[in-house]
Amino acid sequence: MERLQKILSQAGIASRRASEQLMLEGRVTVNGTTIRELGTKADAAHDDIRVDGRRIRRPERQIYILLNKPAGYVTTRSDPERRPTVIDLLAGIRDYVYPVGRLDFDSEGLLLLTNDGDLAARLTHPSHGVPRVYEARVLGVPDDRDIERLSRGLPLDGQRTAPADVERMHVKGERTILRVTLREGRNRQVRRMCEAIGHPVEHLRRVAIGPLRDARLKPGQWRPLTDDEVARLQKASRLAAVEPVERPHRTRARR
Repeated sequence: MERLQKILSQAGIASRRASEQLMLEGRVTVNGTTIRELGTKADAAHDDIRVDGRRIRRPERQIYILLNKPAGYVTTRSDPERRPTVIDLLAGIRDYVYPVGRLDFDSEGLLLLTNDGDLAARLTHPSHGVPRVYEARVLGVPDDRDIERLSRGLPLDGQRTAPADVERMHVKGERTILRVTLREGRNRQVRRMCEAIGHPVEHLRRVAIGPLRDARLKPGQWRPLTDDEVARLQKASRLAAVEPVERPHRTRARR
């Protein structure tokens, strides 16, 4: 017996967090009974588990896709406002995959999509701290004190952000390129952190997810991960889970 949201995730239906939302919306049934209680357990081998009336089955194969998301797409399988979604970019992919983590509508960059629920759970759980690297073009020129505030963490919604690695990469006129490495994933976090120090983001791009990088992948393009990339990503997600919570702060300025 396993928690229902874990079963849905392992079946490639959605991430565990999104699976919980499906349950809360009354879209999941077990043996004909609608399940809304998040602690409910079921037996995937014997119970009739359905989402929107369709019986779930474990995927025959695990799919791992790296997409360079353009701005103007939402990071979800469907959108009630009928905006374009990242799934619309996956021409030729018939397997059920879903995006791992968030990348907001106005941002672009690397995004992982998969039906591997266990990996998705490790990558999105805050305690695992798999790093994501962003390049942000901000208005103005953050000084050393601003960089230090971003690096040490600052309050958002009453809770301080985790330590981050922040590097001032390039300054041109009244614009600055920052490289920000996060190990947590709050909603619009880089944008909100930069707004908090008075330097709003003009353009935001994610350039790495753990060991995954691909500077040649153009916006809107995608490719399957290689076996080596999958192995390195799996290893990174497990290693991050056992690292100490406290990490050294690094503040570097380069002009």
